[in-house]
Amino acid sequence: MQLGALLGEGAGEQEQNALHRVLLQFNRSRLRPTVPHEDWREEVTRETRLRLLEGEFVERERALVAERAAEAPEEPEAFVAWFEELKQTGPGQGDPLFAWLATEATLEPFHWFLTQEFAGEAGFDDLVALTQVKLPTQAKLELARNYWDEMGRGREDAMHGPMLSQLATSLDLHPTDEGTVWEAHALANLLVALAANRRYTYQSVGALGAVELTAPGRSACVNAGLQRLGFKMPVRRYYAVHATLDVKHSEAWNREVLKPLVAADPRVARPIAEGALMRLNAGARCFERYRRELGLKLPRA
Repeated sequence: MQLGALLGEGAGEQEQNALHRVLLQFNRSRLRPTVPHEDWREEVTRETRLRLLEGEFVERERALVAERAAEAPEEPEAFVAWFEELKQTGPGQGDPLFAWLATEATLEPFHWFLTQEFAGEAGFDDLVALTQVKLPTQAKLELARNYWDEMGRGREDAMHGPMLSQLATSLDLHPTDEGTVWEAHALANLLVALAANRRYTYQSVGALGAVELTAPGRSACVNAGLQRLGFKMPVRRYYAVHATLDVKHSEAWNREVLKPLVAADPRVARPIAEGALMRLNAGARCFERYRRELGLKLPRA
C-alpha cells in the first residue's frame, strides 16, 4: 500500500491500521538514542517522507476541530475559562465507559482496556521535555516542575513511567502492535507529532494541558475499579496518583503556562485550543472504540 493512499477520504480500518503502525514505527525510530551510521543520508530521505505523512495526519486532525477552536477567546482570563470548560464540554468527557469500569467491569474486559491504554501511552515526561524547548521563562519553569514530578522528584520508585510499567507487570499485560486498536496508536502518534515538530509547539501545550485537565476524573474511575477488583495500592498507584496530582498540575498549567502565553501573544490562543481539542477528540475516538470492542451499549452522559 502506498503511503500517500493512507490518508485518503473515507480511509477504513485497514488504511488506519497501516498509517498508524507506520507512524508508530517512525516515532520509535526517531526518538530512540542511537549512534552515527553510514546510511544516514537514506535515513534522512526516509524521515522526510514520513514527516510529510505525519504532517498530513496532523493537518486533518486540525481541520476536524477548526470551527470550535476558532471560538476560543484571545483575552487571557477568558481563554483560561474557555479552556477549563472543556472538562465538562470537551469531546469524550463524561463517557460512560469510565463509570462502568469503576462499578461493573470484570477482570477480563478491564485487562483488555488497560492493555490498550498501556500500548497508547506516549510518555508524558518526554512530551513535556520536547515541548518546553525555547518557551518563555514562566511557561518553561512550570513545564520543568511538571517534568520533575513525572520523574518522581529524583526518586526512581516515584517516577510515573515505572509506576505504569509496574501495573503492566502485575496484571501481566502484553500489548502488541497487532492487538492494539488503531485509535490508541493514533492518540500516541498525535501527541508525539505535536511535541516533536516546533510548528506545533502551541498545539502541544494545549494537548498536554488537556491531559492534565481531564485525566483526574478518568484516573479516579480506573483506580476505583481496580480497588473493587481487589488490587492493592502498589498495583493501582499510577492511577491513584494521577487522580489527585493532576488536579494541581492542571491549575498550575492554566495559571503559569496558558494565561501568560496568551497574554504575551493572543494569536497563540487558537493553536493552543486546537491542540486541546485534537487531544480530546483522539481520546473520544478511543473510548468509543473500546466500548464497541467490549460490546457495551451504554447510554451517553
